[in-house]
Amino acid sequence: MSKKKQDLLECADGLFYENGFHGVGLKRVVSEAGVALMTLYNHFDSKEDLILEVLSAREKRYFSFLNTAVEEGNTTDKSSFALILGQSHIKWLGTESTNGCMFLRAKEEYAFENEAIVNQAIGHKESIISFLQKHGFAQKEATQLALLFEGATSLAEVVGLEAAADELYILIKKAF
Repeated sequence: MSKKKQDLLECADGLFYENGFHGVGLKRVVSEAGVALMTLYNHFDSKEDLILEVLSAREKRYFSFLNTAVEEGNTTDKSSFALILGQSHIKWLGTESTNGCMFLRAKEEYAFENEAIVNQAIGHKESIISFLQKHGFAQKEATQLALLFEGATSLAEVVGLEAAADELYILIKKAF
């Protein structure tokens, strides 16, 4: 990937996350990324294509956090493993900010405008459950753990990351 494309993706990710998708125009993205508008169109056909790629890159980063936890998590105890994954999720939130879930925000903003963006957001949530199932959690357990992660993501916006983490860990210990 070219440096300019990477700059565009990183800049767009930050702007969309902080301001929403409709709140940011392409002129602002290219201005803050320090590239020409033509450069953006050399890499993306539309703002929606940029959004799809931003979401894809964000998903890869998220699963990288979870995969690192799986690799380092050396345990066969389901409760301990769920806690390790929860800690990884909290680490993700601490790294990426606590401004809610970008995927759900994309789904909300594009609910009646762009099916591809909505489907990517839904697919991300389904991928989390599939990931958890792949790593030993039954369907119901995977859904419950994903729900706890979603709740921690939302709660971190209101009470802060540390308080959300504390509650997440308590609930994981009770549920698993």
